[in-house]
Amino acid sequence: MSASTSPSRASTRSSRMPRDERRAQLLLVAREVFVASGYHAAGMDDIADAAGISKPVLYQHFPSKLDLYLALLDQATDTLNVELERAVASTTDNKQRVSAATAAYFDFVNDRLGGFRLVFESDLTNEPAVRRRIDEATDRYAALISRVIAQDTGLTSGEATLLAAGMAGLLQTAARYWSRGDTQVSREEATRLISALGWRGISSFPLSHPPE
Repeated sequence: MSASTSPSRASTRSSRMPRDERRAQLLLVAREVFVASGYHAAGMDDIADAAGISKPVLYQHFPSKLDLYLALLDQATDTLNVELERAVASTTDNKQRVSAATAAYFDFVNDRLGGFRLVFESDLTNEPAVRRRIDEATDRYAALISRVIAQDTGLTSGEATLLAAGMAGLLQTAARYWSRGDTQVSREEATRLISALGWRGISSFPLSHPPE
């Protein structure tokens, strides 16, 4: 019996799921296929087969491969945004906020489901809709950090945003390098090093008022 007709997949094909549950299943399966193969090499046939459904059923949920990929990008960037906002809101100490946000980012990179690879290592970055989502994810992180920078410094909103964008670039580059596994640095140590580097830069500016 072939893999495509295995008992587990055959039973999945014959079962009916509520639409929302089926959509969630398809997103999970598609993420695994895209992360493993990349956008261009992955086919809708591959995704349908891995999900144990027919291709017409897959197209009922996602009219095209691009629509499916964009839905995954939205899901991944929304998850990252929620975790970063939670990290920044977890304390009123700005040094700890930078550390918490950095830790949340590295957790996203370290996620076995590969959300980071979908967002920041996409092989479809020339597609305008994909590029826009990647830029928006970076902008949201920069906006969060700019509030931390502006809160206790005398910098203008524009100055704080520029520095935050620089920190976002620093974090993305470091995280991508770390995720390749070329170093023996643990996630905890990587978080400590990068947050310390980022905070050293922020703390060099004079405080407009001391933290409460």
